[in-house]
Amino acid sequence: MERQVVSDKNVLFAQVETVCHELKVAPDREEYLKVWVQEPTWLQVEQALGLVMNLNANQGSMGIDFNKMYKFMVENFVEKTEPQLSSIELLRLSPYVGAQLKEILPNPFNDLSGAEEGN
Repeated sequence: MERQVVSDKNVLFAQVETVCHELKVAPDREEYLKVWVQEPTWLQVEQALGLVMNLNANQGSMGIDFNKMYKFMVENFVEKTEPQLSSIELLRLSPYVGAQLKEILPNPFNDLSGAEEGN
C-alpha cells in the first residue's frame, strides 16, 4: 500500500506565530505576566539537547544540565513579554512564576520522545 505524500507542505514547518500565555505573578494577586512563546524547529531541539547533555566517555555516564537548557529556551523561544523583560530578568523570576514559565516553554525531551513514538 502506497502512503500518501503530504499535500500542504506548511504542516511540515514549525509554527511562525507565537502563542501568548498569561502567568499569574503571585497566588494572592490578580496580576499577570504575558509571555509570547514560539515553537522550536527540529534544529533548535537538537541544539538544546546537544547543549544540555553531558557525556563522560571515561566514566560511561551521562548528565543533563537543566540550567543551560532553561537559559537556552528562554533566550530562543520567548519572543516577548508584557511588561518587557530581558532574558536575564526572565531567569530571575520568582519560583512561583518560573514554575509556570517552565510549563509553557517547549521541552526538547518531550519532542524527542514524541518523535520516537511516531516511528
